[in-house]
Amino acid sequence: MKVLVVGGGGREHALCWKLAQSPLLTKLWCAPGNAGIASVAECVAIGAEDVAALVAFATARRVDLVVVGPEGPLVKGLADACLAAGLRVFGPSAAAAELEGSKGFMKDVVAEAGIPTAWYQRFTDLDQAKAFVRAKGAPIVVKTDGLAAGKGVVVAMTEDEALAAIDAMMGAKVFGAAGDELVIEEFLDGEEASLFALSDGTTALFMGAAQDHKRVGDGDTGPNTGGMGAYSPAPVVTPALEAEAMERLILPAIRRMAEIGRPYAGVLFAGLMITKDGPKLLEFNVRFGDPECQVLMARLKSDLLPILLAAAEGRLAEVAPQWSDDVALVVVMAAEGYPGSYKKNTVIRGLDAAGAVDGVTVLHAGTAFGAGGEVLATGGRVLGVTATGASVGEARQRAYAAIDRLDWPEGFCRKDIAWRAMAREG
Repeated sequence: MKVLVVGGGGREHALCWKLAQSPLLTKLWCAPGNAGIASVAECVAIGAEDVAALVAFATARRVDLVVVGPEGPLVKGLADACLAAGLRVFGPSAAAAELEGSKGFMKDVVAEAGIPTAWYQRFTDLDQAKAFVRAKGAPIVVKTDGLAAGKGVVVAMTEDEALAAIDAMMGAKVFGAAGDELVIEEFLDGEEASLFALSDGTTALFMGAAQDHKRVGDGDTGPNTGGMGAYSPAPVVTPALEAEAMERLILPAIRRMAEIGRPYAGVLFAGLMITKDGPKLLEFNVRFGDPECQVLMARLKSDLLPILLAAAEGRLAEVAPQWSDDVALVVVMAAEGYPGSYKKNTVIRGLDAAGAVDGVTVLHAGTAFGAGGEVLATGGRVLGVTATGASVGEARQRAYAAIDRLDWPEGFCRKDIAWRAMAREG
């Protein structure tokens, strides 16, 4: 099979790395890819959101399956364009991708499906949004309705913080048109986890759970990022909780999307809060998480290609993924200054030495080749140092040992990834 993966981040490197292991694969392309992906796939200089060029490329090369990594192209209708051109595609239609494209739409679907979640209200008027915050008090959560690269969420612990977030998002438009509408919702207390399911429109299949670390600093301090590290399995997602989440959160959403004429096919990523009243839904995303995808692919024993193909062809009931008992853990190396303005085009050395540590794979999230073939850091989140081990402790020790071998003075990472799981291990 010939496969095209769309995207150029850590998630796409993880998908390409796993797909490259498939005996069914004859050719793998990635558009646009990055310096790390180039070691397992042929990178194509087409932007991830250039729908027309991607479809033209896939058609000309007779690609058997297009695998869409990021949410942006899905919201723009890449899956629809592929299907219209007669291409098989893994990823939801634009109508279904609105589950991530509009947080207000997602909350409405969740409410209609009776899924346990935070109370919420949608606002297009700044003064009304502020009045709602003053009436409800803090802590409270303020979100942009539209896509904001994972950063359009403020968990406000004070009223003033919430009002400032409304001014920034809707007033100053720091996230552009994403802030034209806001969703303001209840603050949920508990432990967060990420649960992944595949759907072909009718069947839903559990595809692993992980815990992400959103804050930039050790001890979960500082501003939210796209994710500074993750590990899987998540001890908090017990088999009983997994079954409850699939039954009460995932399946009702799949059914409701079908009822409203937007059947959902692809991966559904449920952000969960494990509260004292059980799991509640924080949000749905329409793609694998980044960096959660990195640890899920490290633990997946099965061939990924037939699983994605089954989802694309409506045959998910025929497949059953097999998972390793090992723990997988990823530590994200980011560029100095991230998530604010950060240094670009600094040279990363020691990648081979880091990758030589037992159980470690260094996945690239924001890299490119320099003129002399050197690897340059081009993004905010740059590397995902991914390790497996028999325990959280072993996987973590291997990941940080690999990081110690990297020579990249302009990079930094959190030193406490998986602290909750480490505390459980004692």
